[in-house]
Amino acid sequence: MFLKSYKRYWSFFLFLAPALLFFSVITIVPLFQGLFYSFTNWNFMNPNYRLVGLDNFVRIFQDDKQFIHSMFFTFKLVVVLVILQNAIALALALLIDASAKRLQGFFRTVFFLPNMISPIIATFMFTFIFSRVLPQLAESVPFLAFLDQPWFGNPNVAFWSLVIVHLWQGVPLMMIIYLAGLVGVPHSLKEAAIIDGANAFQRLKSVILPLIMPSLTICMFLTLKDTFKSFDIVYALTKGGPGTSTEVMTLNIYREAFSSNFLYGYASAKAMVLFIIVLIISVIQMSVMKKREVEA
Repeated sequence: MFLKSYKRYWSFFLFLAPALLFFSVITIVPLFQGLFYSFTNWNFMNPNYRLVGLDNFVRIFQDDKQFIHSMFFTFKLVVVLVILQNAIALALALLIDASAKRLQGFFRTVFFLPNMISPIIATFMFTFIFSRVLPQLAESVPFLAFLDQPWFGNPNVAFWSLVIVHLWQGVPLMMIIYLAGLVGVPHSLKEAAIIDGANAFQRLKSVILPLIMPSLTICMFLTLKDTFKSFDIVYALTKGGPGTSTEVMTLNIYREAFSSNFLYGYASAKAMVLFIIVLIISVIQMSVMKKREVEA
């Protein structure tokens, strides 16, 4: 009996080994290399470097005001996107779930299309929309005059341009996950709530949300992860501007390592700070949401 069980698990790990090896080479090994370089003064161009201990980390929080600013800006972007992205995705999922069966496939396809477009291509599209389409639309239609904004010249407006593009790209996937959760909600419970006199909000709060908590946990985690590591949309849309007002942590790390300074050791220390922040927030979020799942 033991030999059969051993052979079964051996074959399982044998088939899993190529994927584990690839993941280790691509992710695990660079992670430990980055951790090592974060304690050095390596400048990427010179092969000679020396250990500097915690000097890089002390410098980050004492002298690097721009990185601290990018950290707070990233947190601001994360909070806004976690709320808006999940709220919009859930609302669309509820609307599609409540629509006629013959139209649900059509709506799923239409709303999911933005997720199939590369973030860089989507950013180029919105650059044209913000700079050309919206000003002309505001000029042609008087009550849309508010659309004529300095979308990339004003820090506050540039922030919302980033939010719009992130939402356009991120909402479709979250919507599909919520739809998958809504499929598992028994119709009998909804009908029982209606018979008991519960309105739409009460049914959502007391019946639907508790039953789709696993979907909510996944969507919250994905939104947090994707926003913290957001780079391509910010780089292509605003390049961190105007000035450095919309610079996120990933863009700051990139500039430190590759753009001008080539301080690879210092940039690795910043990357470790970002990694620790994401790890702590993800663990807290997952533990809190898992408890909610059990309570539900």
